[in-house]
Amino acid sequence: MKLAPGFRSPAELAPSGAYRLLPFRFDRLDEHRYVVTNDVGEYVVLHREDLVALVRHELGFGHPSYRALQSRHFLFDDDSRVAVDLLALKYRTRADPVANFTGLHIFVVTLRCDHSCHYCQVSRQTEDRTQFDMQRGHAEKALELVFRSPSPSIKLEFQGGESLLNFELIRFIIERAEQLNRTHRRDLQFVIASNLSRLDGEMLEFCRRRPVFFSTSLDGPQDLHDAHRPLRGGSSYRAAVEGIARVQAELGPDRVAALMTTTPASLERVEEIIDEYVRRGFTSIFLRNMSPYGFAVRTRLVRRYDATSWIEFYKRGLAYILELNRRGHRMQEDFTAILLQKMFRPAGSAYVDLQSPAGIGIGAIVYNYDGAIYASDEGRMLAEMGDHSFRLGHLDDATFESVMTGSTLVDVLEDTLPESAPMCAECAFLPYCGADPVFHRATMGDPVGHKAFSAFCKKQMAVVRHVIGLLEDDEVAREIMLGWA
Repeated sequence: MKLAPGFRSPAELAPSGAYRLLPFRFDRLDEHRYVVTNDVGEYVVLHREDLVALVRHELGFGHPSYRALQSRHFLFDDDSRVAVDLLALKYRTRADPVANFTGLHIFVVTLRCDHSCHYCQVSRQTEDRTQFDMQRGHAEKALELVFRSPSPSIKLEFQGGESLLNFELIRFIIERAEQLNRTHRRDLQFVIASNLSRLDGEMLEFCRRRPVFFSTSLDGPQDLHDAHRPLRGGSSYRAAVEGIARVQAELGPDRVAALMTTTPASLERVEEIIDEYVRRGFTSIFLRNMSPYGFAVRTRLVRRYDATSWIEFYKRGLAYILELNRRGHRMQEDFTAILLQKMFRPAGSAYVDLQSPAGIGIGAIVYNYDGAIYASDEGRMLAEMGDHSFRLGHLDDATFESVMTGSTLVDVLEDTLPESAPMCAECAFLPYCGADPVFHRATMGDPVGHKAFSAFCKKQMAVVRHVIGLLEDDEVAREIMLGWA
């Protein structure tokens, strides 16, 4: 073929020397294809013969995958040595947030609760037992630690029990934090985790003028929600949906979010659960599996389904959400969105459970009602079961330095770098994963765990493999999901 004047032939543009490989990992995607990934979350899907050719340095410059592998930093040649510098820059960008330290600070303002949820992860107390409320002195000491964190963005989250049973302390903490922030000048935000049964006009008026958001539970239709979230003398579902509607109407639709927990009764009803979220005006849902803590363990509820059952539940749910989007209804699955952010955003995702090192302590920290400090909310829940492995100190005598540099936290962080953990280091899905030391401590007695038998790993690998398959094979699904990222 004759070239137009001024154009050079492809042969003239080919690199003058052989290409060199940059670090990557690979794993089987399906029967015929493999996915190769690098440390910054880039990926390419190759047929087996092309992967073999790549590793043997036999992949031709004109091969359809050559440019993709080159542009995504899997190989470089004489004409693309800048790739090494770009790869290093991307890696630094993804690692930079670690230096900000703790952005999420959780205040457990009370253990009192008016619900008796079957999968509750903590030791809830009856409403009259005010000795299980956080004291104002401990709240003030916790705020001192909060503003020692160098993070430019600070989120204070209030949990329980039912946090609104101690709203006066929430009010005090918010007002005191705002006062301190006149000096510290952080991007400050507040989240109240609540079942919304005690929400009233005074609380809403207080929140109206401030960046206060609500997080509640909604497990699906009324029978499903009420079955595992009993409310004495009433319907927990009715309290939740009325509270959601009230926040949406008086504060705005973006000021309330909901979380669902997958119980054995949920497994065959994922479409109904998603439809419930649509009816309530939500545009996203987190298809969350049950955690092995608290009453979920004592009632053996968590043992009534395994990771495989949840994975099928997730796949069906994601397929239904994608179908809703095809019909023109905007809906997002949040766990998928987090993985997509780790694949396509330069800085990845800030989701605490998928960080390296683990997000405990340096991503989120918990100040318990009794003044004890824990590396994560799950670490607090584990302590309620008698295991204090993740207790970092006590507000009566702790300093920022003692909490952040103490051996309890540092030793766990050293153990939870997936890049150096057995099996994780070679896993193709490492860039989209993290470490969950509390889960592995609870299920295997060790913060690292045995990855071959880890339900966390099984779930994570199955979901990532499924998402990449959709991105590669379904153009409409790809377009929808890239919008989530």
